Amino acid sequence: MRKTILSVLLGIAVIIIAFVLYNVIVNSKENRRPKPQKVVKTVFVDTVTNGDVPIVISANGNLVAKRRVELFAEVQGVFRPGAKAFKAGQLYRAGQTLIRIDASEYYASVQSAKSNLFNLVTSIMPDLQLDYPEHFSKWQEYLVSFDLEKSTPPLPKVTSEKEKYFITGRGIYTSYYNVKNLEQRLAKYGISAPFSGVLTEALVTEGSLVRAGQKLGEFIETGTYELEVAVPKTYADFLRIGKEVNLTNLDKTQEHKGKVVRVNGRVDQTTQTITVFIEVKGDNLNEGQYLEANLNARTEETAIEIDRSLLLDNDQIFVVRDTILDVIDVNPVYFTDKKVVLKNVPDGETIVSRPVSGGYAGMLVKVFGAPNNETAAK
Repeated sequence: MRKTILSVLLGIAVIIIAFVLYNVIVNSKENRRPKPQKVVKTVFVDTVTNGDVPIVISANGNLVAKRRVELFAEVQGVFRPGAKAFKAGQLYRAGQTLIRIDASEYYASVQSAKSNLFNLVTSIMPDLQLDYPEHFSKWQEYLVSFDLEKSTPPLPKVTSEKEKYFITGRGIYTSYYNVKNLEQRLAKYGISAPFSGVLTEALVTEGSLVRAGQKLGEFIETGTYELEVAVPKTYADFLRIGKEVNLTNLDKTQEHKGKVVRVNGRVDQTTQTITVFIEVKGDNLNEGQYLEANLNARTEETAIEIDRSLLLDNDQIFVVRDTILDVIDVNPVYFTDKKVVLKNVPDGETIVSRPVSGGYAGMLVKVFGAPNNETAAK
């Protein structure tokens, strides 16, 4: 009996101790979640000062040689080696031979025709001396000056109708113009450089058979190039021939001065742009080089220029008024890839100069560099 009572009392004591410990543990638990703190973003601002903003149109393109010649063969023959190898990159001075085609067979036929002309003129000399002695001396001088190894000299000028009929009746004019025609064709067996430049393309090699009409290569003048760029039609009136243009390469390591030499009068219907041709000179330029042109179109008065990332939808920008973010309407008048020119922004307005992530009208902000105003922040 005593053991039973002790067991019951011990059980009751254990339950009481467990209940007390439970209450102690529950009451000792603290809420460790920190109270949220109000975050005030810091913004960068600028004070608006309207002024004259130059509108600079940026365009780009590849350089093309201003003077270029595509070389074609007008005669047929074997391509003979010249003083310089006919290969791309080879430099030539004006007048130097670019291409020489074997003309030995054709040259012989030319010499034969020139000999026939000489014989014809010689055959008329006795009759000319008897019938027209007053014209004999000039034809005799012509025979003296006639050299088979040189270009055929012009025939003496006819001064009377009788002399003209006499010369024509002997077939001298026909023979002369036949010779000149052959000489003109003989000259096509060699192609000389029309100006100093470089061979950019060579499609034949020495010893190969060249056919009439075959393209042989391409020759360009170095030092003078043209840049073709597309400009919005809106600014076409400001682009005048002779206007100076600043040009830079991709790395911005080289600067060049160009000038507008031609403006296409036709507007591209798809892009509503006008093609402008800019001439640029420089020994360190190459055909195909990529350049960016900056054309000064006009000056926008009472305007400011900001980053495009600051322009919001519906043509608005952020401003700061007494630590509160707000928006105002603006009038963008010109865009570039990074900048935008705005009008209708009041002087003295405090605008945000860097993008604000998640910003909205009415948002509490702190101006960078301004004194910490805790009262306002609260």
